[in-house]
Amino acid sequence: MPDVAVVGSGPNGLAAAVVMARAGLKVHVYEAADQLGGGSRTSQVIEEGHWHDICSAVHPMALASPFFRAFELAQRVDLQLPPVQFGSPLDGGRSALAYRSLDRTTDELGRDGRAYRRLLAPLVRRIDGVVQTTSDQLLRVPGDPLAAAILGLRTFEQGSPLWNLRFRGDRAPALISGVAAHVVGRLPSLSGAGAGLLLNALAHSGGWPIPVGGSSAIADAMAKDIEAHGGVLQTGFRVTSLAELEPAKAVLLDVAPPALARIAGSRLPASYRRALESFRFGNGACKVDFILSGPVPWTAAGLAEAGTVHVGGTRGEMAEAEHAVSRGRHPERPYVLVSQPSVVDPGRAPKGRHILWTYCHVPSGSTVDMGEAVMNQLERFAPGFRDLVLRHKVTTAAELAAYNENYIGGDFSAGLLDPRGLIQRPVVSPVPWRTPARGVYLCSSSTPPGPGVTGMPGFRAAKYALNDMFGLDVPALGL
Repeated sequence: MPDVAVVGSGPNGLAAAVVMARAGLKVHVYEAADQLGGGSRTSQVIEEGHWHDICSAVHPMALASPFFRAFELAQRVDLQLPPVQFGSPLDGGRSALAYRSLDRTTDELGRDGRAYRRLLAPLVRRIDGVVQTTSDQLLRVPGDPLAAAILGLRTFEQGSPLWNLRFRGDRAPALISGVAAHVVGRLPSLSGAGAGLLLNALAHSGGWPIPVGGSSAIADAMAKDIEAHGGVLQTGFRVTSLAELEPAKAVLLDVAPPALARIAGSRLPASYRRALESFRFGNGACKVDFILSGPVPWTAAGLAEAGTVHVGGTRGEMAEAEHAVSRGRHPERPYVLVSQPSVVDPGRAPKGRHILWTYCHVPSGSTVDMGEAVMNQLERFAPGFRDLVLRHKVTTAAELAAYNENYIGGDFSAGLLDPRGLIQRPVVSPVPWRTPARGVYLCSSSTPPGPGVTGMPGFRAAKYALNDMFGLDVPALGL
């Protein structure tokens, strides 16, 4: 019988299982779906031979996450960096491009280049401290106080009405806002600014890699390691009660708070269940996948080489679109996040074809098909795009929620990312991964440090479970 039961095989559940199996414990992972991976699955969602990522597509934290660095993920998965890390198109055939080189980026930004450098360079220089600060919870004393202070001051600036003070043009603000808008919510916002500045800085240090073969390559690498250390991975098994997992001494759940309350039931005190019930979720996403007969015909030079493109126009236009979503409306000109994996991984589609991965933000639980609005935005900056579309598939926010029960209302962040949501995740506690039920831990993105393919919620939960239940320290995780 297993010592440890892990419920859910998303990146965090697998990370927890890696740690526990490496510690010499018998681990059993239960996954309700027929495929491992959760938010890091890759599948032939439209047509055979065309591989689309289901949720995550580009992985800045694959090279930076403390867990993935310890796991030596870069030696297990072929992570390719595109020539341009990300870009933002603007009307008139213009664009703003982020290269791995901060010097080249600032040189091409023109009159706002120096301002962009002054904003980002201190974060790039202290990137390890910035990553450490953002890989834990806000209640902890940062390991690098100077890095935390620099990030905090810049977050306050870019997350407030002061965000345009240092800029004179529209290219640098569009570049920064395109990244900040990864966090679903109003612009400017503190959470968007903080996450955006981290991701911006990562682009100019390690870069934004794309896994060859798709995001499932990351899940596959962890699954292989779990099995190599005696773990068992079981798909197609939906856990409904902790009783099904007995006599496992420790249970780690990669699930959203509603599922935790349902599975643990009366094992949790009423006060904790009420706290879980008060946990808030954010708005959702509508995903649109494409099969194209050629590369996207961007008007602006350089975007064809970008792994990620933030399509939304100026900073003001992006803010307007996100404001509409926050008010429960579907914007006519949505902010569209685009991944072009074919730039570095042509094997995702047959020769002569390309795949394109996109999504836009929509109100929670939306059933609206945003395919036309997304195509209009792409056509705006890439005239002739529609002529290249062979097939496309729309996944509404409601369908995204049905696909993955952690994505309540289509919220792939597994919880609202505002100041309260960053502290109450899912409860205010010095150890939010530990539940009041002995031996039961929450390890999903609903715990710190939050969303993203980092493995850190799973790593943190496993660290406490090892110590609490087995008196063990975290083992070595490398090859």
